[in-house]
Amino acid sequence: MTPRPAPSRRTLLRAMAALPASALILGEAPGPLGTALAAAPASGSATHYTIVPFLNGDDGTVNVYQSDDATDFRLLKASAYTPPSNRIRDASVFKHTDGYYYVTYTTHTWQDVSTTIGFARSADRANWTFLYDYTVPITGLSRAWAPEWFVDSDGSVNVIVSCSLTSDEWIFTPYRLRATSSALTAWSSPVALSGIGSNHIDTYIVKVGSTYHAFTKNETAKYIEYGTAAGLTGPYTISKTGDWAGWGSYREGPSVIQLDNGGWRIFFDGYGDGTYYYSDSYDTFATWSVPKALPSVSGTARHFTVIKEAVSGGPALATNVSRSLRSANYTTRYWQEQSALLNLPVVTSAGTSAEKQASTFTVVPGLADANAFSFRDTAGNYLRHYDFRGRFDTNNGTSTFAKDATFIARTGTSSTAVRFESYNYPGYYLRHYNYQLRVELTDGTDLFRQDSSFVPVTSWA
Repeated sequence: MTPRPAPSRRTLLRAMAALPASALILGEAPGPLGTALAAAPASGSATHYTIVPFLNGDDGTVNVYQSDDATDFRLLKASAYTPPSNRIRDASVFKHTDGYYYVTYTTHTWQDVSTTIGFARSADRANWTFLYDYTVPITGLSRAWAPEWFVDSDGSVNVIVSCSLTSDEWIFTPYRLRATSSALTAWSSPVALSGIGSNHIDTYIVKVGSTYHAFTKNETAKYIEYGTAAGLTGPYTISKTGDWAGWGSYREGPSVIQLDNGGWRIFFDGYGDGTYYYSDSYDTFATWSVPKALPSVSGTARHFTVIKEAVSGGPALATNVSRSLRSANYTTRYWQEQSALLNLPVVTSAGTSAEKQASTFTVVPGLADANAFSFRDTAGNYLRHYDFRGRFDTNNGTSTFAKDATFIARTGTSSTAVRFESYNYPGYYLRHYNYQLRVELTDGTDLFRQDSSFVPVTSWA
């Protein structure tokens, strides 16, 4: 018999006709978000986004996934950590100043009294060591759920945990625990957060400047709401309610990170349809893009937070030099400008001088971000996307053109291959289809990665 997927705790509570009110604050890792301008990774470095979700069909273990673009998450290790006893749900991960990655998590299923939260650590995100279970010191505690790391701008390491009392075991309040030892083995007395309001669950906090921004699910209305506060413990003022962002209802588990192009991305669980979604904002959370399904992990991953870090070893691409770009999976085909459009014909040494010149481009620092890249043809026109088609146009000096003509280098399917992600459409890549170059959204498949991988080689002209 096929195992039945583990239901979310909210689904189970709804089945009991309960109305939980909890708040889950998610940390900024490895350091506070919003403290520096985002930028594409420098040549030879890369961005890593990591999630450590428990599984839809098994809350006794977690997988680890990694992405370089916050869209296409690839499995780093299956069943990477299984605690020595009990469960592991709602795992939150961050990287501490000691160089280790730490997770904290819910230790019991929804049915059980659960007064502890678990801790484990890893040097490489793939192999984890159990540290301890910590009893949250709240009198009359019934359940301590979904502990989340939050590294504040003063460097303090916090865990925010949603707790209920035996007097009403389904009404939750968020509490802050602040680490009082660098080893993360001692914690301050719990302090309740204020202002989120009753019957809210899964609150995610992002700090930008001096303001704490809260994304929180209203469990009655089933919408993710938004509010702000001047301090981590509140009081928060909820200013956006209902379907204010266009995400729809029956959404939960928001997690928010900043992308390499400076925009913000929210991930949330569409638990009604078994899909994880994401949506982007470029005006500090005022408006958001139409939500899209997150490829690869939807239907498998449950309740994850996302951390971002810069690492060495990304693609290196020299600028202000001429290059030709060869398809990684069609090795006789190269980028070539044809009637101002970018195509992928066969190019050989027997080709004409005009064909070779049309297959030669100057790689320059990105017009919108000097750590990214732009491509200029021999006439001085720039490759940009227009109606998602790759084409060459004269730079008109606008910010829109600069963004359209800028691409972030991501690791390709081989050590020499590079993928080029659209700067202003994260998750969209230059990809060949019918030997035309288009900007398309990754679908998480190996074929897409192959079709969007290109090898910079010595120029034809």
